[in-house]
Amino acid sequence: MQRVIGGRTFDFARRVAVMAIVNRTPDSFHDRGRTFALERAVEAVRAAADAGADWIDVGGVPFAPGPEVSVAEELDRVLPVVHAARDLAVVSVDTYRPAVARAAVAAGAGVVNDTSGLRDPAMADAIAGSDAMLVITHSLAAPRTPYPRPTYADVTSEVADFLQQRVQLALSRGVRPDQIIVDPGHDLNKNTYHSLELTRRLDEIARIGYPMLAAVSNKDFIGETLDAPQPERLAGTLAAVVFCVLRGARIVRVHDVRAVVDAVRMTEAMLGLRPPVVARHNR
Repeated sequence: MQRVIGGRTFDFARRVAVMAIVNRTPDSFHDRGRTFALERAVEAVRAAADAGADWIDVGGVPFAPGPEVSVAEELDRVLPVVHAARDLAVVSVDTYRPAVARAAVAAGAGVVNDTSGLRDPAMADAIAGSDAMLVITHSLAAPRTPYPRPTYADVTSEVADFLQQRVQLALSRGVRPDQIIVDPGHDLNKNTYHSLELTRRLDEIARIGYPMLAAVSNKDFIGETLDAPQPERLAGTLAAVVFCVLRGARIVRVHDVRAVVDAVRMTEAMLGLRPPVVARHNR
């Protein structure tokens, strides 16, 4: 579970990495384009690093349906942020396009976050032979494509089977086992009941044997469970993050970095994985 990622060492047996989200998109589901302008994105990168983010996940195209974005436009959105972030934290690039992945890794990204789950197997080819990590995420639809009313006989078992199959595909194309991270894909082609059950049984995904990423921040399963609009989902997000860590998540992808860093560090301490920063009380 020890990995060198972007020149930094992570022991996922004893630590949880906090991944900050910085989207250069005008239609991201949470911030609605707040960091679309390059200067705002760079400010967000610096603020996330100052707040304690271990990783910064840069996205140029949302997973959700929307207008077409060319490869050239995605690169124009993503690469300047990679350059701005690479000396501050591990940089992850959220993309499903192999050409963007190759360029991002060449620019200094240490992780490629493929929310399409290797829908294009050439993504594995783009990572094989590099030092970058590959996040393999469960989803059913092609990116930017609607998938109404998804159904599962057993959502957790089906997600685990999908991830195991895609891991084998990545390995068959030269990706090393120590490059692989898995993500069950909360809310991606899943309804709220699916995401809640998947969270309850997240330890079954962890048993696949690779570091597990949980991307739950401000998602609709939290909003619908609490009847909370986007700006009012922090408490639910913190509860979901802590629960996921207890079920085996070792990377959490979030918007509200400082609050999540505190929640994660406290959870690590209660699990006996991290000592207190100071210990003066009744000493």
